[in-house]
Amino acid sequence: MLTILFLIFLFGIFGKLFFFGIRAAWGISKFILMLVFFPVILIGMLVIGLVKLAFPLLIIFGVVAMFGMDR
Repeated sequence: MLTILFLIFLFGIFGKLFFFGIRAAWGISKFILMLVFFPVILIGMLVIGLVKLAFPLLIIFGVVAMFGMDR
């Protein structure tokens, strides 16, 4: 009986830790993508001549960054 109770608590605690780790990794990934890769992609688009596509993307992501991240 104690073994079953121990296993239930074990899966409960480590399940919460597992999902916390996934959420933390997702948050760090979003931060790194927005901080590093998005500016590199925009600069690359500017260099190869895709200004007509890069400028609207910059405006859209700027508006989302200003108004969409108010959690």
